[in-house]
Amino acid sequence: MWETIRRWFDPRELRSVGSTPDYRFSLANERTFLAWLRTGLALIAGGLAAAQFLPPLPLAHLREVIAVALLLLGAAVAVRAVDHWSRTERAIRLGEELPASRFPAVLALVVALGALLLVAAVLARGLG
Repeated sequence: MWETIRRWFDPRELRSVGSTPDYRFSLANERTFLAWLRTGLALIAGGLAAAQFLPPLPLAHLREVIAVALLLLGAAVAVRAVDHWSRTERAIRLGEELPASRFPAVLALVVALGALLLVAAVLARGLG
């Protein structure tokens, strides 16, 4: 694990692998990384907004649970983004197949489930 984290911060190690790719591929990989970071920041902002602006919900501490879940999900997206960027850049440099990832599908399902839970909480507050 520490070796993986060290690779994220050591550009010399990354450049020592394989051959220099067409810069367009590296820049596309970087744009994808930045898009994932924006997603992580949006989830973190949503967590802070939930903690600060959601009114008390029918279940005790539901607001805090929602806020913490969004904050943790945002952090997970940010860590996953840098790991995927690193693995993809390495694969590009080695001329290998790009690494597959289930993370986008998992993230979509978690966000959809969270939205459904929020709909249920809003309806419970409105009806009860």
